[in-house]
Amino acid sequence: MSNDDYSRRIREDRERHDRDRYERDRAERVRTERVRTERVRTERERTDRDRTDWDTTMRIRTDQLKAELDRGDRDRADRDRAARDRLDRAAVDTGRREWSPPPVSSGRQDPGKAASDKEASEGKSKSRRSKSKKSDSKSGPQAPVRGWPGPGGGQIGHLDPPTMWRATTVQACGLWPFVAGSGAPMTGVPLGQHLFTGATVCGDPISWFTRARYISNPSLFMLGMPGLGKSTLVNRMLIGLAATGVVPLVLGDLKPDYADTVRALGGQVISIGRGMGGINVLDPGAMGSAAARIGGEAGRVLAAEAHGRVLNMVAALVTIVRTRPMDDHEQSVLSAALHHLRERSEPGRPPLLPDLLKVLAEGPDRVRAVTLDRGEDTRYRMAVDPLHRSLLGILDGPLGDTFSSATSVRIDPAAPAVCVDISRIGESDTQLTAAAMLAAWSDGLGTVAAAHALSDARLAPQRWFFTVLDELWRPLRAASGIVDRIDALTRLNRSLGMGDAKITHTLKDAEALGTDADRAKARGFVERAGMVVCAGLPRAEMEELGKVVGLSRREIELVSSWSSPAGWGGRERDEPPGRGRFLVKVGGRPGIPIRVAITDTERGLHNTNTRWSEAGSAPAGGGPLSPPAMEAS
Repeated sequence: MSNDDYSRRIREDRERHDRDRYERDRAERVRTERVRTERVRTERERTDRDRTDWDTTMRIRTDQLKAELDRGDRDRADRDRAARDRLDRAAVDTGRREWSPPPVSSGRQDPGKAASDKEASEGKSKSRRSKSKKSDSKSGPQAPVRGWPGPGGGQIGHLDPPTMWRATTVQACGLWPFVAGSGAPMTGVPLGQHLFTGATVCGDPISWFTRARYISNPSLFMLGMPGLGKSTLVNRMLIGLAATGVVPLVLGDLKPDYADTVRALGGQVISIGRGMGGINVLDPGAMGSAAARIGGEAGRVLAAEAHGRVLNMVAALVTIVRTRPMDDHEQSVLSAALHHLRERSEPGRPPLLPDLLKVLAEGPDRVRAVTLDRGEDTRYRMAVDPLHRSLLGILDGPLGDTFSSATSVRIDPAAPAVCVDISRIGESDTQLTAAAMLAAWSDGLGTVAAAHALSDARLAPQRWFFTVLDELWRPLRAASGIVDRIDALTRLNRSLGMGDAKITHTLKDAEALGTDADRAKARGFVERAGMVVCAGLPRAEMEELGKVVGLSRREIELVSSWSSPAGWGGRERDEPPGRGRFLVKVGGRPGIPIRVAITDTERGLHNTNTRWSEAGSAPAGGGPLSPPAMEAS
């Protein structure tokens, strides 16, 4: 066989291999899309059934209450009619008993005169009786205002008490405790009191999306100056939602603000930092375990999705080290190497990044096929060496201590709450912060996908999740990949069964991002948020926010007043005027101003001024968010 024939045969084999791989990938994508479409359809049908059951129940309860009210009206009308009949009978009897007293005699009387007086008296009595009968025939006896006096006259001495009705708070919710309410929402986590009426205000993104239907997207965006209580309010939402079965996920606690709360809820806290905790980005985590447990076609689809998440995570680490995206052919090489590793790995032992380097160094046929080396080792090395060098930079560079070993603690899918604490990473260590944040989000969202897959397979109950991303400006500036992940979350959180809360200081935080595309994506976060909560902000910032949210002049003035500091002549422990005060906006509705007063339990769980408290010089005050639980986010 000549060299040309041999080369042609090799080329034909590779082309046939490429076609087969393309057909397999296309079939895999079609199957994945079909499974996702079926999942969305099932969730929509379940939601429709729940809504129909709820409407039917409310219609039955409304009919029952209406029937009870009608029955009460009929009983009251019967009692009133009987009372009027009694009064009429008493009035007629009193008219019939009318009589004139006999004349008083003193001594003897002339018989003729007596007879004439008797006849005159009888004539007057007949005249009076005839007049009385005529008067009665015309208008009837006229009773005094309060009834007929005298024994048996029926004089009214008191008013009948009003009719008492008994009903549940669901049936008579509009009448309890007062007929005229303040209009404050009562669905969701109790947040605080209305600033003007004192009524209790309840709300959270998930309750307002699933139960009250106030918002079309279960997301919250919160803005405010530091130290006014933003993290405290979100901590309260976490506690309330956890009590209803929602799983809070804090995938990257930077200060930390939520670790103690998650511990108090019996949740899982995973600490990541230099020399503390490891993350194996090649570990499929909960998705791999769920795929093996489900099995069959659904398990294979979930395993393919887990492979895609691992590929994206390794590509994100390479992007952080290079400060630019990977090339397309490098992603093909990386995907082939990961497939080769998965086939060679022992069950229950996920591969590590050093194992990936060994595969690239060995150059198996599956990896060589996508490099188009044509049997030449030099061409293969030229294709994989840039990727090889970047992976070596991860292991031997600033990320090696954290990402070169096995995962120290996996996220528990059954935990009531999860917090990934990365506060031990220094603020100046931007590369490790970005890598840890991306890894936490990848693992956390993979856990959510695994929980939904198990629920669809009837192997686990349906669960909802609530993610928190505090200090939004830090992860946004750490790496551009995080912007894309958050942007995807804000668009797909409804289908993921996940609500979210994003917290930052001002809208201008998005202007510091590196590219115009990232800045546009970050500005879209507040536009797509179902709830927007404002703490104290300067007037200029409120004017800019009003262009997006739609704030009235009164609302701008109110929130701007909360950003003013306390007066110079105040007492030593006076608080800023805006601490614990928030304005909740939903679409074009008028904002709801609330005042948050924390409990002793919350005061012990949340204190972002711990360093100042330990030094004995923490700012103090007697307001709703007074230290030691003063928020400083």
